[in-house]
Amino acid sequence: MPRESWMGLMESRTPAATAARDEPWLEVTGSPDLAAWLARQEVSLAFTTYQTGKLFLLGCGPTGGLSVLERTFNRAMGLWTDGRAMWLSTAYQLWRFENLLAPGVLHEGHDRCYVPLVGHTTGDLDIHDVAVDGDGRVVFVATGFGCLATLSDRASFTPLWRPPFLSGLVAEDRCHLNGLALVDGRPRYVTAVSRSDVVDGWRDRRRDGGVVLEVPDGRVVAEGLSMPHSPRWHGDRLWLHNSGTGEFGFIDPRGGRFEPVAFCPGYLRGLAFVGDHAVVGLSRSREAKTFGGLALEAELARRDTEARCGLLVIDTRTGAVAHWLRVEGLVRELYDVGVLPGVRRPMVLGFKTDEIQRTIAVGPEGVL
Repeated sequence: MPRESWMGLMESRTPAATAARDEPWLEVTGSPDLAAWLARQEVSLAFTTYQTGKLFLLGCGPTGGLSVLERTFNRAMGLWTDGRAMWLSTAYQLWRFENLLAPGVLHEGHDRCYVPLVGHTTGDLDIHDVAVDGDGRVVFVATGFGCLATLSDRASFTPLWRPPFLSGLVAEDRCHLNGLALVDGRPRYVTAVSRSDVVDGWRDRRRDGGVVLEVPDGRVVAEGLSMPHSPRWHGDRLWLHNSGTGEFGFIDPRGGRFEPVAFCPGYLRGLAFVGDHAVVGLSRSREAKTFGGLALEAELARRDTEARCGLLVIDTRTGAVAHWLRVEGLVRELYDVGVLPGVRRPMVLGFKTDEIQRTIAVGPEGVL
């Protein structure tokens, strides 16, 4: 059965750009059964890349193959979605997207149309993970300040919590706090690359300084990790990436040990679940000061392979890769992954074409 491929240009739905380029800027190739698996699970996927500033939506096309749509958002990073709404962090803003299509309505074959309705200007906080808690409040990791935060009506952001080892709330990215996991709708676990309390100090502890902390008491749940990312609570387990070793796994609650489930050929960031399957994001190597010198490099060499960019769908019961997506071309790094439940073929509007000017949804009439 052939693999499914998709090739795109710098802005989807821009025919003039097609003639201006001989080669696609991006090629997306999926494993043979990926589209059928998405259809059976009744889900679509979203993923981000800050390197080229894109939000991607992956679903099933009208003929049963993959449908891939991308839009440009400057430094697209943290992503949260429940299928109806999405939150996306960008270079200095946090955007809330809403689906404007009524149930059962299609627009050009798409069953969801996500529109960036509200943008909050936060300044450059280097926002990583984003989540919505049980009260409907958006909570995010302001990595530049090393804290959990939420939005403010009268300020750039409202700090909510910071690790006890940080002596101050300053924009120095001391420990590289990056990941957030909710449990029962409340922030419960975070990941940090180190416990450093000096400016940019985390870079010195990339190999073994990583920790998982419990919120709000700041207790160290696990330590000795290598650049941990993307903690997620699923099936009564805390799952995460030990990104510096290329391992996806979970924390053993009895002893705080990281238990690897699968080695993945790339730098891991982004994690979402579809039943017993984990969807993980892979990145290729970046500059040596961030990715170089990690155990991941040696393990890739031992396995006679190279880091790749894309997604893996991993069976959490066995560690086997059930499906995969390769992203090649200008995109080398991904950050976050989200699952859109009940969605077959989504689309999203950006700001580089006039679609957003012409898309209007009228709400119910109000009362003066």
